[in-house]
Amino acid sequence: QVQLVESGGGLVQAGGSLRLSCAPSGKIVSMNNMGWYRQGPGNQRELVAAVASDGSTNCADSVKGRFTISRDSAKNTFYLQMNNLKPEDTAVYYCNADLKVTMFRPMRNYWGQGTQVTVSS
Repeated sequence: QVQLVESGGGLVQAGGSLRLSCAPSGKIVSMNNMGWYRQGPGNQRELVAAVASDGSTNCADSVKGRFTISRDSAKNTFYLQMNNLKPEDTAVYYCNADLKVTMFRPMRNYWGQGTQVTVSS
């Protein structure tokens, strides 16, 4: 069964950078509407950044100018580049995307398992 697999989380000092990656675990037909979400301690899951099928992007105000979402269509992978990290960015980060796994199944929404990002002050 295809899953979304994330990588790149970890512990970093304030002001540092991390890059998260997300890709399907197996072959797919197409991937659209990709996004990164995060859930900090005691908080609801929130949208961090998203990229649509037409390549347009949007980011939460709290990360504008620091985080960038991008995609590599050839690799079926999308990324979240996080610069100038702050302690308040500490959260579990989840990737999300619509995947069409086979020609015979409709597109469906998938979540990654989550990766911890911890920013120390």
